[in-house]
Amino acid sequence: MKFNEEKLENAFIELLQQQGYPHFKGDSIQRDVDEVLIEEDLRNYLLSRYKEQNLTTTEAQSIILQLKTLPASDLYETNKTIMRRIADGFILKREDPNQKDIHIQLLDYSGLESQLVANDLDTVVAEEAIPLSEDQNIYRFVNQLEITGTQKRIPDGILYINGLPLVVFEFKSAIREEVTIHNAYEQLTVRYRRDIPELFKYNAFCIISDGV
Repeated sequence: MKFNEEKLENAFIELLQQQGYPHFKGDSIQRDVDEVLIEEDLRNYLLSRYKEQNLTTTEAQSIILQLKTLPASDLYETNKTIMRRIADGFILKREDPNQKDIHIQLLDYSGLESQLVANDLDTVVAEEAIPLSEDQNIYRFVNQLEITGTQKRIPDGILYINGLPLVVFEFKSAIREEVTIHNAYEQLTVRYRRDIPELFKYNAFCIISDGV
């Protein structure tokens, strides 16, 4: 039985599910075909994460709108801006000026330390560790999502966190000698970037696998 690209894709889906990333088919995601954000996920994350600060639906929607309106025409600067907001967060000025501004983080990093494993390193603890709670992030691995820009493109897989399409996967099987890693690289960085630049506003990484 040949290990083709479909089997490679299914193998990655299974591996990601084992790591806690649930799988969704592209046609199950409710969105306009030219949209790359999963707005509902981002809105639900923000309203849940900042419930104690009484974040309003209007304020959550304003954050989403700010991300969407950053121009894909200047892809380098927009990607840099979004990556900075993801890494460092930003200050949200409240719609009610009597309320204190909120430092917004688009990802919940609270459970990160518990997922970092360094078995080969010594650990020195200065004080008793504070137990970390599970993060509030919403994870999805979505495959075969149709996105329409200047052309319709269907990335093999996208890893979403809180509705943000942070990682794009392009799978190439090693059994197809006529298809190389360079072909996959060009597909992502030339054709996809040209035809669906909106997707690449949010990407920190593009991952390509040849099954080896």
